[in-house]
Amino acid sequence: MTDESPIDGTAPEADAASEEPVDPAEPVEPRRGYLRRHWGKLTFAGIILIPVFVFTLWAWIALSVTYSSGERVGWVQKLSRKGWLCKTWEGELQMSNIPGSAPILFTFSVRNDSIAHAIEAAEGRRVALRYEQHVGVPTRCFGETEYFVVGVRVLGPP
Repeated sequence: MTDESPIDGTAPEADAASEEPVDPAEPVEPRRGYLRRHWGKLTFAGIILIPVFVFTLWAWIALSVTYSSGERVGWVQKLSRKGWLCKTWEGELQMSNIPGSAPILFTFSVRNDSIAHAIEAAEGRRVALRYEQHVGVPTRCFGETEYFVVGVRVLGPP
């Protein structure tokens, strides 16, 4: 055997015969670029994933940054669980400082079920609702108003 033979014992002529001859006049097609190979995945990401990411980021920022916070005192007019897909607690607080005057209504949303049950338990009594205002919440799925009640305190007797 010669030094040019492979280790497995086959002749070098057998390997050369199995390869396809290359015509030097025929141009070799270059490999397509990344964008051309993955255009479907990139289009999917551009149309679906990027807007979903932007919406999620917007909702997270709007719900985590508080524009203002405070407390409103009055009597709860109504509290109901509303929504087709996203159920939220929506309510009205009647605030009036002068008897016989037109009531001022404060509409609010409650995201926590335990706080909503505490408000229901305080029906008929004067309450103080602690709230946070979140401006720019992207959809009504988080609440119909921008005022979210985070605490309740009963002020008057039953």
